[in-house]
Amino acid sequence: MDNSNKPIIKHIPDFLDYCEVEKGLADKTQENYKRYLDRFVNWLKKTKKSDLKPSQLSKEDIWAYRLYLSRSQGEKGHPLKRITQNYYLIALRALLGYFVAKDVISLPPGKITLPKDARAEKMVKFLNLDQIEKLLLAPDTQTKQGLRDRAIVETLFSTGMRIAELIALNKEQFTNIKDKKDLELGIVGKGGYPRTVFFSERATSWLKKYLATRKDKEKALFIHYQSKDGPSDHNRLTARSIERIIKKYAILAGVPVFTTPHTIRHSTATDLLNQGVDLRSIQEFLGHRSITSTQIYTHVTNKRLRDIHRQFHSGKNLKG
Repeated sequence: MDNSNKPIIKHIPDFLDYCEVEKGLADKTQENYKRYLDRFVNWLKKTKKSDLKPSQLSKEDIWAYRLYLSRSQGEKGHPLKRITQNYYLIALRALLGYFVAKDVISLPPGKITLPKDARAEKMVKFLNLDQIEKLLLAPDTQTKQGLRDRAIVETLFSTGMRIAELIALNKEQFTNIKDKKDLELGIVGKGGYPRTVFFSERATSWLKKYLATRKDKEKALFIHYQSKDGPSDHNRLTARSIERIIKKYAILAGVPVFTTPHTIRHSTATDLLNQGVDLRSIQEFLGHRSITSTQIYTHVTNKRLRDIHRQFHSGKNLKG
């Protein structure tokens, strides 16, 4: 079938392959695109437009889909937040970008605009240093499992790694750790882009203690234990496993229940900013391709600038 005559729905699997092969997007990003586009597919079916071709997609269709999203509910039965609606629109815009790249006649991606205030709903959730300390101290390091978990939390906070980057670490990357006080490591981050992450002296110390217990020949740095001191089941820890581990210790430590590995990443960035590190440097630490992604942390810089202004530029020493 000629690409120009294929219905939009039939193009989506090719688009997802394109994301993987040509765009080099991470598996999680592809999963999200598929999930967001599934709602668009459902809308096409509900409106009896399953056979709609890219060239037939109109501005009126886009507007109707936006209305549909604004009146839709999420998994918990609540109306979709504005920022969530935007994720669905971003996925659709990416699909239109694919049509442009493949010379398939369709609306240009720019026809899908996002409200300028939508990002304001996305509040950064992070832990302060007291809460981070409680989380770090929560694992029972007298067990192999607890020692592993302490090394995981220390690594997340020290490096600001994404969860996918953490689970991809291999033991062989730390062969020279015994000779190191602290450590810097080259990794391949989101989208296949290389970057350097930094392990503090304390994080390096806990990794050393954890690796000293590893007598197996497993490739992965962080592996699953069947019981507290039982043997490995020879599996690399998954993202879901890491999320469960962090949730477990968040409850034990009495820190906010919203705590996830990504919360710790936010906490790393927030702490660096509180110490006076500039946004451009934070961008490099976190591996953001665009400074726009890093600008979600302006809640910190704005407060710090306000405090500086109050202290040094309030005019309090002026007469009158």
